[in-house]
Amino acid sequence: MTTPDRAATTGEVRDAREADPREADPREADPQETAPQETDADEEALPGGGVNDVVRIGSTVRRPAGPWTPAVHALLDHLALTGFTGAPRAHGLDGQGREILDHVPGEVADYPLPGYVQTDAALREVAALLRTYHDATTGFTPPEDAHWYFPPREPAEVICHGDIAPYNCVFRNGKPVAFIDFDTAHPGPRVWDFAYAACRFVPLAAADNEDFTLPVGEQARRLRLFADAYGLDADNRAVVAATAEERLEHLVSHMHARAREGNAAFAGHIADGHDVLYLASVAHIARHEGLLTQALLEGTVTTGTGGTFRPG
Repeated sequence: MTTPDRAATTGEVRDAREADPREADPREADPQETAPQETDADEEALPGGGVNDVVRIGSTVRRPAGPWTPAVHALLDHLALTGFTGAPRAHGLDGQGREILDHVPGEVADYPLPGYVQTDAALREVAALLRTYHDATTGFTPPEDAHWYFPPREPAEVICHGDIAPYNCVFRNGKPVAFIDFDTAHPGPRVWDFAYAACRFVPLAAADNEDFTLPVGEQARRLRLFADAYGLDADNRAVVAATAEERLEHLVSHMHARAREGNAAFAGHIADGHDVLYLASVAHIARHEGLLTQALLEGTVTTGTGGTFRPG
């Protein structure tokens, strides 16, 4: 995979968008509490912005807001109230109309990925964090006038993050602790989010992808590991590969649509060949769909609650 098509990244520590999730229990604070007050003179432009201009001001991060921001902030408030610590705290908008989010110290990887992102342990922990996030969203009722970056998809089982990838995951001491950049959040099925995360973290990529790839047999093994750590049910396992293909095609269509609208960042990604890499991954997944699906389903038993376990 190549660099992200929406989020800002750096190859070092991308100053992430949340306060340290281990430093405070969000259930002990009002999600609408006022963020620390800093002046614009303290602005520090964060490097690596692929689509958005992002700055840090003291203990907060300021990012461009959009029509989806009220719905996203309502989601983040809900997550804080449920006790989920792996997501940003939102503090409304600043005087320039930018959203205010807490800054989280940690490492956010760029491609080529560092070794700690590529381990089996990291893969399992990302899957567990994604499952915990999804479960935390099931009790969320979106505002009646909610506007999402991407249209809702059926069945709307959870609120998908929409861009689970190394560049949107904060690591600390080699462990994933938070997801960031929730702009693309939208209601949808679990497998829609899961499949894209698998594309990025397993990864599901063709052999000529210079960013990060593995032999297809190893991809199948790690995909199974990812699904087991998430607790993905058998019905969803059966459609992961096909969903991954659809999700990447959706991404390419979105990139081209935004480029036609005059978005320079997306036009730049296309000029750099990112869409070609994604389509190569689509062909790769389709070519090995049988192997990937067999690895996901072999030895699994569907439980009465929709979960799965592996005998032995």
